Amino acid sequence: MNPPPPVVAVVGPTATGKTALAVALAQRLGGEVVNADSMQLYRGMDIGTAKPDVAERGGVPHHLLDVWHVREPASVAEYRDLARAEIDRLRAAGTVPLLVGGSGLYVRAVLDELDFPGTDAALRARLEEELAQVGPAGLHERLARLDPAAAAAVLPSNGRRIVRALEVIELTGGPFRAQLPEPRPHYPAVVVGLDRDPAELDERIALRVDRMWAAGFVDEVAALDADGLREGPTASRALGYAQVLAQFDGTLTAAEARERTAGTTRRFVRRQRSWFRRDPALTWFDAARADLADAVSSVITDRTIET
Repeated sequence: MNPPPPVVAVVGPTATGKTALAVALAQRLGGEVVNADSMQLYRGMDIGTAKPDVAERGGVPHHLLDVWHVREPASVAEYRDLARAEIDRLRAAGTVPLLVGGSGLYVRAVLDELDFPGTDAALRARLEEELAQVGPAGLHERLARLDPAAAAAVLPSNGRRIVRALEVIELTGGPFRAQLPEPRPHYPAVVVGLDRDPAELDERIALRVDRMWAAGFVDEVAALDADGLREGPTASRALGYAQVLAQFDGTLTAAEARERTAGTTRRFVRRQRSWFRRDPALTWFDAARADLADAVSSVITDRTIET
């Protein structure tokens, strides 16, 4: 009997072309895609997350899209369990799982052994009340005193992540960053990283935002707003969605919401690049090269033979 195939992960910053490459690889390898984009897990968040439509999927089955309602908070541990169940099923059938997305922690949670501290409802409620009272900058100052490394990795405006970091610190008595130890592989994996020249990527982000608005993104946000988007601690802060909600509230003009979506996405891409570049196991490719699918397929074949 042949051993189960390894997991092929396609990762990298937003707008590099991960979906197109993953579909091409799946068609060559007889594989199926398992989503690792945290925002594509939400139902109805289609335009703003560049969720692949039926045509873009090229006949390749995609799993773990449209899992959560926008009111639900994201859970890395829940995602890990769902993703591993799909991957285990595919590998048992001899099908190559392609884990695809730019959410670094989600990818690592699936591929590696990580221990996720639990939550405490009372503690979380107290921290969220403090967040509402003093704002994210005030809590970020506390995080910087308790765990400078964690504070450096979390934007001062990201209240949700600041609250989670403070919660973990109180629950464990140790630094938040210490909860991400050196990886121990859960699966045999070939991890491919895509990147592009920063100037080219900025142009692609600008074009992507233009296409979002042309495709009816503001209407999408309005429909989700009516369905409880603001109640979702994760979905309501997603790139573009938070800015359009601010437009609805009158704190941003329509032009400002659009421009801030592009600017916030560019900053997010830099953080993604920094996260993935720390992983020595990645094999990086310039997404602009003409023979990309051939080159990546060759690496996958070689690594599969090695394992």
